[in-house]
Amino acid sequence: MGEMSNFQLGVIGALFLSVASSVSIVICNKALMSNLGFPFATTLTSWHLMVTFCTLHAAQRLNLFVSKSVDLKTVMLFGILNGISIGFLNLSLGFNSIGFYQMTKLAIIPFTVLLETIFLKKQFSSKIKFALFLLLVGVGIASITDLQLNFVGTILSLLAIITTCVGQILTNTIQKKLNVSSTQLLYQSAPFQAAILFVSGPVVDQMLTKQNVFAYKYSPVVLAFIILSCLIAVSVNFSTFLVIGKTSPVTYQVLGHLKTCLVLGFGYTLLHDPFTGRNILGILIAVFGMGLYSYFCTEDNKKKQLAGDLPLASQVKDKDSLPLLAGKNVGNQNEENHETNKLSKDSVI
Repeated sequence: MGEMSNFQLGVIGALFLSVASSVSIVICNKALMSNLGFPFATTLTSWHLMVTFCTLHAAQRLNLFVSKSVDLKTVMLFGILNGISIGFLNLSLGFNSIGFYQMTKLAIIPFTVLLETIFLKKQFSSKIKFALFLLLVGVGIASITDLQLNFVGTILSLLAIITTCVGQILTNTIQKKLNVSSTQLLYQSAPFQAAILFVSGPVVDQMLTKQNVFAYKYSPVVLAFIILSCLIAVSVNFSTFLVIGKTSPVTYQVLGHLKTCLVLGFGYTLLHDPFTGRNILGILIAVFGMGLYSYFCTEDNKKKQLAGDLPLASQVKDKDSLPLLAGKNVGNQNEENHETNKLSKDSVI
Protein backbone atom coordinates (compact mmCIF):
# COMPACT_ATOMS: atom_id res chain seq x y z
CA MET A 1 0.00 0.00 0.00
CA GLY A 2 2.97 2.28 0.68
CA GLU A 3 4.12 1.95 -2.92
CA MET A 4 0.63 2.73 -4.18
CA SER A 5 0.44 5.83 -1.95
CA ASN A 6 3.81 7.02 -3.26
CA PHE A 7 2.62 6.41 -6.83
CA GLN A 8 -0.56 8.42 -6.25
CA LEU A 9 1.45 11.27 -4.70
CA GLY A 10 3.74 11.15 -7.72
CA VAL A 11 0.77 11.43 -10.09
CA ILE A 12 -0.70 14.36 -8.14
CA GLY A 13 2.69 16.09 -8.11
CA ALA A 14 3.09 15.57 -11.86
CA LEU A 15 -0.40 16.95 -12.57
CA PHE A 16 0.20 20.00 -10.37
CA LEU A 17 3.59 20.69 -11.96
CA SER A 18 2.09 20.38 -15.45
CA VAL A 19 -0.75 22.81 -14.72
CA ALA A 20 1.39 25.35 -12.89
CA SER A 21 4.18 25.41 -15.46
CA SER A 22 1.81 25.47 -18.45
CA VAL A 23 -0.28 28.36 -17.16
CA SER A 24 2.92 30.23 -16.29
CA ILE A 25 4.40 29.83 -19.76
CA VAL A 26 1.14 30.90 -21.42
CA ILE A 27 1.12 34.14 -19.40
CA CYS A 28 4.83 34.71 -20.15
CA ASN A 29 4.46 34.01 -23.86
CA LYS A 30 1.34 36.15 -24.13
CA ALA A 31 3.36 39.08 -22.79
CA LEU A 32 6.22 38.22 -25.16
CA MET A 33 4.11 37.84 -28.29
CA SER A 34 1.13 40.12 -27.79
CA ASN A 35 2.69 42.96 -25.80
CA LEU A 36 6.32 42.91 -26.97
CA GLY A 37 5.64 41.92 -30.58
CA PHE A 38 7.71 38.70 -30.83
CA PRO A 39 5.53 36.39 -33.00
CA PHE A 40 8.00 33.60 -33.83
CA ALA A 41 6.35 30.74 -31.96
CA THR A 42 7.80 27.70 -33.74
CA THR A 43 11.35 29.02 -33.52
CA LEU A 44 10.76 29.82 -29.85
CA THR A 45 9.64 26.21 -29.29
CA SER A 46 12.91 24.94 -30.80
CA TRP A 47 14.79 27.11 -28.31
CA HIS A 48 12.62 25.67 -25.52
CA LEU A 49 13.67 22.14 -26.48
CA MET A 50 17.35 23.06 -26.82
CA VAL A 51 17.39 24.58 -23.33
CA THR A 52 15.51 21.53 -22.01
CA PHE A 53 18.13 19.18 -23.47
CA CYS A 54 21.03 21.27 -22.13
CA THR A 55 19.44 21.34 -18.67
CA LEU A 56 18.91 17.57 -18.67
CA HIS A 57 22.44 17.01 -19.96
CA ALA A 58 23.82 19.07 -17.07
CA ALA A 59 21.62 17.14 -14.62
CA GLN A 60 22.86 13.85 -16.08
CA ARG A 61 26.51 14.94 -15.73
CA LEU A 62 25.81 15.86 -12.10
CA ASN A 63 24.37 12.33 -11.59
CA LEU A 64 20.90 13.64 -10.80
CA PHE A 65 19.52 10.91 -13.06
CA VAL A 66 20.98 7.98 -15.00
CA SER A 67 20.76 8.12 -18.77
CA LYS A 68 19.43 4.96 -20.40
CA SER A 69 20.16 4.18 -24.03
CA VAL A 70 17.16 3.62 -26.25
CA ASP A 71 17.22 2.31 -29.81
CA LEU A 72 18.44 5.25 -31.90
CA LYS A 73 15.96 4.70 -34.72
CA THR A 74 13.01 4.61 -32.29
CA VAL A 75 14.08 7.78 -30.48
CA MET A 76 14.87 9.61 -33.71
CA LEU A 77 11.50 8.84 -35.32
CA PHE A 78 9.71 9.65 -32.04
CA GLY A 79 11.48 13.00 -31.69
CA ILE A 80 10.92 13.98 -35.32
CA LEU A 81 7.22 13.02 -35.08
CA ASN A 82 6.73 15.22 -32.01
CA GLY A 83 8.52 18.10 -33.69
CA ILE A 84 6.37 17.76 -36.80
CA SER A 85 3.18 17.68 -34.71
CA ILE A 86 4.11 21.04 -33.13
CA GLY A 87 4.68 22.51 -36.58
CA PHE A 88 1.32 21.22 -37.84
CA LEU A 89 -0.49 22.66 -34.80
CA ASN A 90 1.07 26.06 -35.42
CA LEU A 91 0.24 25.91 -39.14
CA SER A 92 -3.30 24.79 -38.29
CA LEU A 93 -3.85 27.92 -36.24
CA GLY A 94 -2.18 30.07 -38.87
CA PHE A 95 -4.47 28.85 -41.67
CA ASN A 96 -7.68 28.52 -39.62
CA SER A 97 -9.86 30.65 -37.41
CA ILE A 98 -9.45 30.45 -33.63
CA GLY A 99 -12.74 28.54 -33.39
CA PHE A 100 -11.72 25.88 -35.91
CA TYR A 101 -8.31 25.53 -34.24
CA GLN A 102 -10.06 24.96 -30.92
CA MET A 103 -12.20 22.28 -32.58
CA THR A 104 -8.96 20.65 -33.73
CA LYS A 105 -7.69 20.55 -30.15
CA LEU A 106 -10.98 19.10 -28.92
CA ALA A 107 -10.87 16.37 -31.58
CA ILE A 108 -7.61 15.02 -30.16
CA ILE A 109 -9.36 13.29 -27.23
CA PRO A 110 -11.93 11.24 -29.19
CA PHE A 111 -9.33 10.41 -31.84
CA THR A 112 -6.90 9.21 -29.14
CA VAL A 113 -9.64 7.06 -27.60
CA LEU A 114 -10.36 5.60 -31.05
CA LEU A 115 -6.69 4.80 -31.75
CA GLU A 116 -6.11 3.22 -28.34
CA THR A 117 -9.27 1.14 -28.69
CA ILE A 118 -8.36 -0.14 -32.16
CA PHE A 119 -4.61 -0.64 -31.91
CA LEU A 120 -3.94 -1.09 -28.18
CA LYS A 121 -7.22 -2.88 -27.35
CA LYS A 122 -7.80 -0.47 -24.48
CA GLN A 123 -11.33 -0.37 -23.08
CA PHE A 124 -13.07 2.85 -22.03
CA SER A 125 -16.24 2.50 -19.96
CA SER A 126 -19.42 4.29 -20.99
CA LYS A 127 -19.14 6.43 -17.83
CA ILE A 128 -15.69 7.69 -18.83
CA LYS A 129 -16.88 8.40 -22.37
CA PHE A 130 -19.82 10.39 -20.95
CA ALA A 131 -17.46 12.41 -18.71
CA LEU A 132 -15.21 13.15 -21.69
CA PHE A 133 -18.25 14.22 -23.71
CA LEU A 134 -19.28 16.70 -20.99
CA LEU A 135 -15.72 18.01 -20.83
CA LEU A 136 -15.56 18.59 -24.59
CA VAL A 137 -18.98 20.28 -24.64
CA GLY A 138 -17.96 22.60 -21.81
CA VAL A 139 -14.64 23.60 -23.36
CA GLY A 140 -16.40 24.09 -26.70
CA ILE A 141 -18.96 26.43 -25.17
CA ALA A 142 -16.29 28.35 -23.28
CA SER A 143 -13.76 28.83 -26.06
CA ILE A 144 -15.21 28.29 -29.54
CA THR A 145 -16.44 31.41 -31.25
CA ASP A 146 -16.20 31.41 -35.04
CA LEU A 147 -15.93 28.36 -37.33
CA GLN A 148 -14.47 29.22 -40.70
CA LEU A 149 -13.51 26.30 -42.95
CA ASN A 150 -10.97 26.16 -45.76
CA PHE A 151 -9.39 23.22 -47.58
CA VAL A 152 -5.72 23.81 -46.67
CA GLY A 153 -6.56 24.57 -43.04
CA THR A 154 -8.70 21.43 -42.75
CA ILE A 155 -5.90 19.22 -44.13
CA LEU A 156 -3.37 20.79 -41.75
CA SER A 157 -5.75 20.25 -38.82
CA LEU A 158 -6.20 16.57 -39.69
CA LEU A 159 -2.43 16.11 -39.90
CA ALA A 160 -2.02 17.94 -36.57
CA ILE A 161 -4.59 15.67 -34.88
CA ILE A 162 -3.02 12.47 -36.23
CA THR A 163 0.60 13.35 -35.41
CA THR A 164 -0.29 14.70 -31.95
CA CYS A 165 -2.33 11.63 -30.99
CA VAL A 166 0.27 9.16 -32.26
CA GLY A 167 3.10 11.09 -30.58
CA GLN A 168 1.36 11.15 -27.20
CA ILE A 169 0.39 7.48 -27.39
CA LEU A 170 4.01 6.61 -28.21
CA THR A 171 5.20 8.73 -25.27
CA ASN A 172 3.21 6.47 -22.95
CA THR A 173 3.92 3.21 -24.79
CA ILE A 174 7.70 3.69 -25.14
CA GLN A 175 8.13 4.51 -21.45
CA LYS A 176 6.28 1.37 -20.37
CA LYS A 177 7.54 -1.10 -22.97
CA LEU A 178 11.18 -0.03 -22.88
CA ASN A 179 11.11 0.61 -19.12
CA VAL A 180 12.50 4.14 -19.35
CA SER A 181 11.54 7.08 -17.18
CA SER A 182 10.03 10.30 -18.49
CA THR A 183 13.35 12.07 -17.87
CA GLN A 184 15.34 9.46 -19.78
CA LEU A 185 12.99 9.52 -22.77
CA LEU A 186 12.88 13.32 -22.89
CA TYR A 187 16.68 13.48 -22.66
CA GLN A 188 17.06 11.07 -25.58
CA SER A 189 14.40 12.60 -27.83
CA ALA A 190 14.71 16.36 -27.14
CA PRO A 191 17.68 16.90 -29.53
CA PHE A 192 15.72 15.45 -32.46
CA GLN A 193 12.61 17.50 -31.63
CA ALA A 194 14.73 20.63 -31.31
CA ALA A 195 16.60 19.92 -34.58
CA ILE A 196 13.47 19.50 -36.73
CA LEU A 197 11.93 22.68 -35.28
CA PHE A 198 15.20 24.63 -35.47
CA VAL A 199 15.35 23.93 -39.20
CA SER A 200 11.65 24.32 -39.98
CA GLY A 201 10.78 26.99 -37.39
CA PRO A 202 11.99 30.08 -39.26
CA VAL A 203 10.26 28.86 -42.45
CA VAL A 204 6.96 28.18 -40.65
CA ASP A 205 7.15 31.51 -38.83
CA GLN A 206 7.91 33.34 -42.09
CA MET A 207 4.78 31.77 -43.65
CA LEU A 208 2.59 32.74 -40.71
CA THR A 209 3.90 36.17 -39.76
CA LYS A 210 5.54 37.46 -42.99
CA GLN A 211 8.52 38.40 -40.80
CA ASN A 212 12.07 37.06 -40.54
CA VAL A 213 13.16 35.88 -37.10
CA PHE A 214 16.80 36.69 -37.94
CA ALA A 215 15.95 40.27 -38.90
CA TYR A 216 14.05 40.96 -35.67
CA LYS A 217 15.56 43.58 -33.35
CA TYR A 218 15.95 41.96 -29.93
CA SER A 219 15.62 44.43 -27.07
CA PRO A 220 16.86 43.55 -23.54
CA VAL A 221 13.25 43.16 -22.35
CA VAL A 222 12.42 40.72 -25.18
CA LEU A 223 15.60 38.73 -24.48
CA ALA A 224 14.70 38.57 -20.77
CA PHE A 225 11.23 37.21 -21.56
CA ILE A 226 12.66 34.69 -24.05
CA ILE A 227 15.07 33.40 -21.38
CA LEU A 228 12.26 33.21 -18.82
CA SER A 229 10.05 31.37 -21.33
CA CYS A 230 12.83 28.85 -22.05
CA LEU A 231 13.40 28.21 -18.34
CA ILE A 232 9.70 27.62 -17.69
CA ALA A 233 9.60 25.37 -20.78
CA VAL A 234 12.03 22.95 -19.10
CA SER A 235 9.37 22.29 -16.48
CA VAL A 236 6.60 22.16 -19.12
CA ASN A 237 8.39 19.58 -21.27
CA PHE A 238 9.43 17.47 -18.29
CA SER A 239 5.94 17.48 -16.76
CA THR A 240 4.36 16.59 -20.12
CA PHE A 241 6.38 13.38 -20.42
CA LEU A 242 5.89 12.70 -16.71
CA VAL A 243 2.09 13.02 -16.81
CA ILE A 244 1.68 10.93 -19.98
CA GLY A 245 4.02 8.26 -18.61
CA LYS A 246 2.29 8.04 -15.22
CA THR A 247 -1.28 8.28 -16.52
CA SER A 248 -2.34 8.15 -20.18
CA PRO A 249 -2.53 10.34 -23.30
CA VAL A 250 -6.26 10.87 -22.73
CA THR A 251 -5.70 12.04 -19.15
CA TYR A 252 -3.03 14.43 -20.39
CA GLN A 253 -5.49 15.91 -22.91
CA VAL A 254 -8.11 16.28 -20.15
CA LEU A 255 -5.50 18.12 -18.12
CA GLY A 256 -4.78 20.29 -21.15
CA HIS A 257 -8.40 21.45 -21.27
CA LEU A 258 -8.24 22.26 -17.55
CA LYS A 259 -5.32 24.52 -18.45
CA THR A 260 -7.48 26.14 -21.13
CA CYS A 261 -10.12 26.98 -18.52
CA LEU A 262 -7.46 28.34 -16.16
CA VAL A 263 -5.92 30.43 -18.95
CA LEU A 264 -9.35 31.92 -19.73
CA GLY A 265 -9.82 32.67 -16.04
CA PHE A 266 -6.36 34.22 -15.65
CA GLY A 267 -6.87 36.20 -18.85
CA TYR A 268 -10.03 37.72 -17.37
CA THR A 269 -8.59 38.26 -13.86
CA LEU A 270 -5.08 39.49 -14.63
CA LEU A 271 -5.24 40.76 -18.21
CA HIS A 272 -8.87 41.96 -18.24
CA ASP A 273 -9.76 39.95 -21.35
CA PRO A 274 -13.46 39.88 -22.34
CA PHE A 275 -15.46 37.34 -20.34
CA THR A 276 -19.14 36.45 -20.78
CA GLY A 277 -21.77 34.27 -19.18
CA ARG A 278 -21.14 31.75 -21.96
CA ASN A 279 -17.49 31.46 -20.88
CA ILE A 280 -18.53 30.89 -17.27
CA LEU A 281 -21.15 28.26 -18.20
CA GLY A 282 -18.68 26.42 -20.43
CA ILE A 283 -15.97 26.38 -17.79
CA LEU A 284 -18.40 25.06 -15.14
CA ILE A 285 -19.55 22.24 -17.45
CA ALA A 286 -15.94 21.43 -18.35
CA VAL A 287 -14.81 21.32 -14.71
CA PHE A 288 -17.78 19.09 -13.86
CA GLY A 289 -16.79 16.75 -16.72
CA MET A 290 -13.20 16.68 -15.46
CA GLY A 291 -14.40 15.83 -11.97
CA LEU A 292 -16.51 12.97 -13.30
CA TYR A 293 -13.61 11.71 -15.43
CA SER A 294 -11.28 11.69 -12.41
CA TYR A 295 -13.87 9.93 -10.24
CA PHE A 296 -14.73 7.26 -12.82
CA CYS A 297 -11.04 6.61 -13.56
CA THR A 298 -10.37 6.14 -9.85
CA GLU A 299 -13.30 3.72 -9.54
CA ASP A 300 -12.16 1.73 -12.58
CA ASN A 301 -8.62 1.48 -11.21
CA LYS A 302 -9.92 0.19 -7.87
CA LYS A 303 -11.98 -2.47 -9.65
CA LYS A 304 -8.97 -3.54 -11.72
CA GLN A 305 -6.82 -3.79 -8.59
CA LEU A 306 -9.45 -5.93 -6.82
CA ALA A 307 -9.88 -8.12 -9.89
CA GLY A 308 -6.12 -8.60 -10.05
CA ASP A 309 -5.71 -9.33 -6.33
CA LEU A 310 -8.50 -11.91 -5.88
CA PRO A 311 -7.17 -14.65 -8.19
CA LEU A 312 -3.71 -14.20 -6.73
CA ALA A 313 -4.97 -14.53 -3.16
CA SER A 314 -7.03 -17.62 -3.94
CA GLN A 315 -3.93 -19.47 -5.10
CA VAL A 316 -1.97 -18.87 -1.89
CA LYS A 317 -2.50 -21.24 1.02
CA ASP A 318 -0.08 -19.64 3.44
CA LYS A 319 -1.87 -16.57 4.84
CA ASP A 320 1.39 -15.02 6.03
CA SER A 321 2.54 -14.65 2.42
CA LEU A 322 -0.54 -12.70 1.29
CA PRO A 323 0.62 -9.19 2.26
CA LEU A 324 3.94 -9.66 0.50
CA LEU A 325 2.36 -10.97 -2.69
CA ALA A 326 -0.29 -8.25 -2.64
CA GLY A 327 2.45 -5.68 -2.28
CA LYS A 328 4.23 -7.07 -5.35
CA ASN A 329 1.01 -6.94 -7.32
CA VAL A 330 0.52 -3.31 -6.43
CA GLY A 331 4.11 -2.42 -7.25
CA ASN A 332 4.02 -3.90 -10.63
CA GLN A 333 4.22 12.99 -20.56
CA ASN A 334 4.62 21.12 -25.97
CA GLU A 335 1.09 21.63 -26.36
CA GLU A 336 1.06 24.37 -23.85
CA ASN A 337 2.79 26.33 -26.35
CA HIS A 338 -0.45 26.78 -28.31
CA GLU A 339 -2.80 28.10 -25.61
CA THR A 340 -1.72 31.72 -25.89
CA ASN A 341 -3.17 31.89 -29.38
CA LYS A 342 -6.68 31.31 -28.06
CA LEU A 343 -6.23 34.69 -26.39
CA SER A 344 -4.44 36.44 -29.27
CA LYS A 345 -4.75 35.67 -32.99
CA ASP A 346 -1.69 37.72 -34.01
CA SER A 347 0.77 35.18 -32.51
CA VAL A 348 1.24 31.46 -32.52
CA ILE A 349 2.60 29.45 -29.61
